[in-house]
Amino acid sequence: MVAEKLVEMIEIHADRLGAVVVQDLMTNERTRSFRTVKRGDLEERLFDILHHLGDWIGNRRSDRVKLEFAEWGSKRFGQGMPLSEVVCAIIVLKRHLRHFIQQNGLIEAAFPATDGDYVLPMHLHSLQALNGDIGLFFDEALYQLACGYEDRARQGAAAR
Repeated sequence: MVAEKLVEMIEIHADRLGAVVVQDLMTNERTRSFRTVKRGDLEERLFDILHHLGDWIGNRRSDRVKLEFAEWGSKRFGQGMPLSEVVCAIIVLKRHLRHFIQQNGLIEAAFPATDGDYVLPMHLHSLQALNGDIGLFFDEALYQLACGYEDRARQGAAAR
């Protein structure tokens, strides 16, 4: 229950959370090449990911995940971005999501509606499961992103 409400909160605040991630990407020394990407494009891409987070983590091996992140990798290759910076961008996004969960996850659990010894541990278990699901989703996203990046690189090499 807490995890579902937290995902809903993330989706509702996707624009604000996305803006924080974009600011980090634009100023982070490990993601310098993102400074060449239009801020609006980055914000739109991050909003889409965050606003549909529940769908993404619920179906992390879907064709949609494969297409979305392979396209992202291909696009970043076409923009001449190093793969290490593209991977770092996903890590930055995941880090901000986990921070959001850490900051907001136990607010409801601090004042449970039900008395009993097992309420808080159940909330903690739910948050751990959500954190695990997010980690698995981003693992799959990183893999698909790298595949898209490599496919584009091979296409470029074959065209020469």
